[in-house]
Amino acid sequence: MKIKKKYMHDNKRPIWRILPTETGKLIIEEREKDNKQVYFNCLNIESGKKIFKNFKLEEKFWIGIEAVYNDVIYFHKFVKPDMPQHVGIIAMDLNEQKILWENFNNSFLFIWKEKVYAYQQMFEGRKYFSIDYKTGKLLEDFGDDTGIINKVKKELDESDAYAGYLFPISYNSNITAPENLKEIFQKLRIDFTFSGNIEYVLKNDLLLFNFHIVNSEGNLSNRFKALDLSSGKYIFEETLIKETRALAPDSFFAKDDLLFLLFGKNRLSVYSIID
Repeated sequence: MKIKKKYMHDNKRPIWRILPTETGKLIIEEREKDNKQVYFNCLNIESGKKIFKNFKLEEKFWIGIEAVYNDVIYFHKFVKPDMPQHVGIIAMDLNEQKILWENFNNSFLFIWKEKVYAYQQMFEGRKYFSIDYKTGKLLEDFGDDTGIINKVKKELDESDAYAGYLFPISYNSNITAPENLKEIFQKLRIDFTFSGNIEYVLKNDLLLFNFHIVNSEGNLSNRFKALDLSSGKYIFEETLIKETRALAPDSFFAKDDLLFLLFGKNRLSVYSIID
């Protein structure tokens, strides 16, 4: 078993979101808070080849991504700057960077079986709708019937729509974990002075994890390691942040046979996990 680097992405801007798609693409959202600019990039997930770079919409900052489905990316605006509530739906074709449709009356809920489920905020309560994912045509008006929406959402949650994703779990005494992990992590805590919890992913016989150690000056170093449990050998390790004052959680995840590592705030490296 080994981990091999495929490519690196670094536009010298803080990476805000990393979204693999089911059509072999990787969406990277970058935000510059000081000059209030947001940029969107799209790569081939296997090769790192750029499909588009530094794409910006008319709204330069107060906009974000809801979801990506069948090579259509769905953006949202915000009700007010600095407030988290989303409003509006902008659908764009990933391959042509062409806006397919816009709807500023409704807000995105989720997407399932070629339908965008959305709602309109009323003075009291909400009204719910389904919309064709590609044309924006209104398909169904559910009124205020949350039962239908909850039923469809349950179907989505129970599907394999998120299969292949492995996100880190914070290791602590309150979780149920294999006994061998306890031994491995206890040894690390003997070897290093830790700050915060270990975050880990278990992929068959491969243990992926990152942790923060404290140096002699009281600063933190964010380390990543990969341990082949079948051989008991470490097969890969990296320093994600050499020196920092703050913990940096969510520094990695895996999807299928790809490992995504975030170095600092700006650099993403993608690796193959080879059995």
